[in-house]
Amino acid sequence: MNYPAVRSAGGINDFYSEGDYWWPDSVNPYGPYIQKDGMTNPDNFTKHREVMIRFSQISGALGSAYLATGDQEFAEKLRPHFMAWFVDENTLMNPNLLYGQAIVGRVTGRGIGIIDTIHLVEVVKAFEAVETAGVFSFEEIIKIKKWFSDYLDWITSHPYGIQERDHGNNHSVCWAMQAAVFASLVDNKEVKSYCKKMYKETLLPDQMAGDGSFPKELARTKPYGYSLFTMDAMATICQTLSTEKENLFLYTTSEGKNLELGLSFLYPYVQNKNNWPYPQDVMHWNEWPVRHPFLLFGGLGLQKDHYLILWQSLNADFSNTEVIRNMPIRNPLLWINQRF
Repeated sequence: MNYPAVRSAGGINDFYSEGDYWWPDSVNPYGPYIQKDGMTNPDNFTKHREVMIRFSQISGALGSAYLATGDQEFAEKLRPHFMAWFVDENTLMNPNLLYGQAIVGRVTGRGIGIIDTIHLVEVVKAFEAVETAGVFSFEEIIKIKKWFSDYLDWITSHPYGIQERDHGNNHSVCWAMQAAVFASLVDNKEVKSYCKKMYKETLLPDQMAGDGSFPKELARTKPYGYSLFTMDAMATICQTLSTEKENLFLYTTSEGKNLELGLSFLYPYVQNKNNWPYPQDVMHWNEWPVRHPFLLFGGLGLQKDHYLILWQSLNADFSNTEVIRNMPIRNPLLWINQRF
């Protein structure tokens, strides 16, 4: 609400962002933007994404502090943020992403814009942490969960959501990660079951190669960062959907693909990035790796200490905006406190 998007086709309650890798055409300066894959245009509108990330950071910190201390003050300070985003009709965000990652002169929004809401997954985990703290009324809890139920319905039924689900690279993985987390909050068993099936029958077999790499990410201009990003999202799916009866970290396809195969592929290159045998990322090469959740979740899920040791040795206090944008899982206590 504080950052109106003048190029948005939506209203003041609609989230809006513009595709990162789209630039003015030097040959046709007033025409449609052109793509430069991997090269972020700093003049594109990203303010709504930035405030959503800030909301996620605030939520993650306060939710974790409440879990660590039991001090209700942390839950109370979280309350106004949830009221503003999900309850107050004057300020709430409409539960859709019709205008995400628009391209000037081309489209008012795209299905791949749904990846912008990956930062709501820790908002959900923070809410779960404080839900019973007594700072929300029963009616407010219902409204917050209804917002996520409505958004979940939108990403599972709208053409943009279907496009994102079927995109085929990290976008599909992030769709499943979001859907799994939101469905867990609102107890949508049908969507949870769908996401589990999607992980087993689509994401692992179609995106992971026999050596554990992700070919569709290696073909991009940021192969290292995108590989780490995809592994984080896959591990978060396993962390979210595993139960006492079924540990998804151990699930293996008929071709021998599983989460540990991906972990084993990336592990030596996280230990020493200089051994990376593929091209360097065109931007932000020096910023990676950081304390990636796939090492924590995988280490716990597989009971492999060397992943946990490497995770603990990495930088958790990163400030680069690109790293923050691609690291929606920043507060491990929110995730492992309620582990199966």
